[in-house]
Amino acid sequence: MLNDVSIEKEIKKSYLEYSLSVIVGRAIPDVRDGLKPVHRRILYAMHELGNTYNRPYKKSARVVGDVIGKYHPHGDSAVYDALVRMAQDFNMRDPLVDGQGNFGSIDGDSAAAMRYTEARMSRLAGEFLADIEKNTVTFRPNYDNSLQEPEVLPTKVPNLLINGSSGIAVGMATNIPPHNLVEIVDGVLLVLDEPETSMSDLIRVVKAPDFPTGGLLYGRDGIAEAYRTGRGSVKIRGRVQVEERKNGLESIVITEIPYALNKSKLVEKIAALVNENKLEGISDLRDESNLGGIRIVIDLKKTAYADVIINKLYKYTALQTSFGINMLAVVNNRPQLLNLKQILEYFIDFRKEVIVRRSRFDLAKAEHRAHILEGLRIALDNIDEVVTIIRASSTPTEAKMRLGERFELSDIQSQAILDMRLQRLTNMEREKLIAEYTELLKRIEFLRSIIENPEVLKGVIRDELLALKETFGTPRRSEIMAHDPDSIDIEDIVPDDDMVITLSNKGYIKRTGLHNYQQQKRGGVGIAGAFSTDKDFISQLLTTSNHQYLNLFTNTGRMFQIKVHEVPEGGRTAKGIHVANLLSLGENERVATAMTYREFPENKYFLFITRNGIVKRSAMDLYKNVRSQGLIAVGLKEDDELLAVREVAQQDEIILVTKNGFSIRFDCSEVRSMGRSAAGVKGITLRPGDTVVAGVILSETGKRELLTIAENGYGKRTHVDQFRNQSRGGKGIINMRITPKTGPVVSALMVDNEDEAILLTSGNKIIRIGINDISLVGRATQGVRLVRMGDNQTLICCDLVERDEDRDTSR
Repeated sequence: MLNDVSIEKEIKKSYLEYSLSVIVGRAIPDVRDGLKPVHRRILYAMHELGNTYNRPYKKSARVVGDVIGKYHPHGDSAVYDALVRMAQDFNMRDPLVDGQGNFGSIDGDSAAAMRYTEARMSRLAGEFLADIEKNTVTFRPNYDNSLQEPEVLPTKVPNLLINGSSGIAVGMATNIPPHNLVEIVDGVLLVLDEPETSMSDLIRVVKAPDFPTGGLLYGRDGIAEAYRTGRGSVKIRGRVQVEERKNGLESIVITEIPYALNKSKLVEKIAALVNENKLEGISDLRDESNLGGIRIVIDLKKTAYADVIINKLYKYTALQTSFGINMLAVVNNRPQLLNLKQILEYFIDFRKEVIVRRSRFDLAKAEHRAHILEGLRIALDNIDEVVTIIRASSTPTEAKMRLGERFELSDIQSQAILDMRLQRLTNMEREKLIAEYTELLKRIEFLRSIIENPEVLKGVIRDELLALKETFGTPRRSEIMAHDPDSIDIEDIVPDDDMVITLSNKGYIKRTGLHNYQQQKRGGVGIAGAFSTDKDFISQLLTTSNHQYLNLFTNTGRMFQIKVHEVPEGGRTAKGIHVANLLSLGENERVATAMTYREFPENKYFLFITRNGIVKRSAMDLYKNVRSQGLIAVGLKEDDELLAVREVAQQDEIILVTKNGFSIRFDCSEVRSMGRSAAGVKGITLRPGDTVVAGVILSETGKRELLTIAENGYGKRTHVDQFRNQSRGGKGIINMRITPKTGPVVSALMVDNEDEAILLTSGNKIIRIGINDISLVGRATQGVRLVRMGDNQTLICCDLVERDEDRDTSR
């Protein structure tokens, strides 16, 4: 009987089934092991053959025959081509096949026939099949139901990202670039330890693809877009250098080329451009590449300019190309576009499943063995009675039954006793049995903890990944460039000159070249340092350079970060712009202190000091990632505000200096390291009406003299040995004798004879003097006059600059 069928519906149904078969069964890799079916079957067939990295090579034809005969019902050439690619170090970032013989070249030469070449699994490939015999993955029937094959390999390697993948299916394609194993493992560990980690933090760990052929990578925005969405692009340039020849002539040498580029075709293209007169000034072109690496030499004529030729090579040849990233993979038998974090999360979930299944297998085996050992222990403890029962039994079955009844043993335990050799009766064998049983109990407890405790499971994954990183990690080959070659980075045109940043009491900020401030002698009247009004004055000053980060901490405990060159430049008397134009400040919020860094050291800390004498120590790397809206740097009470922030090491000491001339010295280690939003602990107990005005750091190799500055222009140097070390939280000791002539203390710094100081007055005068011009005196003294103050003027602050011996001081 015939049934009417709609041709349209039948075609749609059949084509959908065909496309799904191509996607899942041929062209798109699985997110778990990063392999397509043909690669998975090749590795499994080699494993079954015993064709591992520590055994002799086998003919490639033998491997291909096993693959197509047992698991992969396709042509032998397709399987052999896949095997060859897995052995090519210019295609695979970390090859999975160790080939012997002609496996092709980067020039596009094909491999020798499979009957000539030999292969075995690489050492890394062995990690793909570790523990496969322990029921770690599900097996399914092969194409003719005669054998079983794994649905996925229980890999320890996040292979989808490490070796990447490319494939064209029906209606979709994938193109995942290779990455550095070390970076990917670090990324997996970050997601494992901090599941809520942001994509920005993850991209700082997994910086960019790492191609086996090296090259220079540009386009960080495209890379970040690919990691966030699954689609993007990265621009790759070959590495080029200019070498000098005899007679002042030059040669352009290409030592690395973009990924998947045929080297011989690149040379042919360059030769064609020379013949077409699109590349002029080239006298010779030759390929000197060998097993040591790529070396394409382009000899230039005397009149040629190397930079012009190099730019034309990038423009007219594939020496510069783009890699389109499309991270499509099979997830639960369905194709899915994934971002970087999703790929790592799926791998972590897969590893958890594999380790739990492995642990259950090992646990069952260990419990079975422990059960037998328990029976053997009972037999050894009652050996005379056991021998009597066995001798009195007419058959082994009767002996087993009587042993079980007498000692309450299972059939397995009774049989183990009957099978026990007489040598087990010696004391040494008895001790071995007891030791084995004790170790088994520990292992059983550990295996159960893996299954039941998620943190223990994470620890096992972490240990395996760290071992993988230690064994197989290699340095990055592709260099990440700071800027796009078609654009100009602002820092390329802004010189890294020394600068002075000034911030006024009303919040106006500017930067001025340090050369604008000349050195003067102690007691001078200074030069005009900024705009002068009755309502505003300079409150902060620091020396830095254009390319450093300017970290601004506000009185409310928030932190902002900008580049120094982003601060508008102005002359000594310029007003500058209000800091609110650069930062998102709240009402009544102002900048309390500023610091500059090129990068944050890992073993250093920020020490926060408040006016009420509270101190807090936090690791600097907690403050690396600053949002445009700022971040909370320290928690403050309502009646307190942040005074200053200092860089410290755990072994450093701190001296807090108060307005009324008191100070306290204690170890930074007394202030335990805290989180970003913590409030801190008491550093000094203040007397009524007193506040902290400065906090200076004393390190073992640092400066040993304390410069104290008073409001009326007086100052003094005192050796730190005069300040005894006390416990945190005390009232302190006298640091400077305060009189109406000196006024209260406004600032303090650690100095030595090689330093110079810049002093700022409320009249907006700046004076620069050498520290060796200031007297070295005791604690309870008032010091000497450093700058003559005008009427109703006071000294506001000071900062240090390094002495410049070549500076003209006669101006």
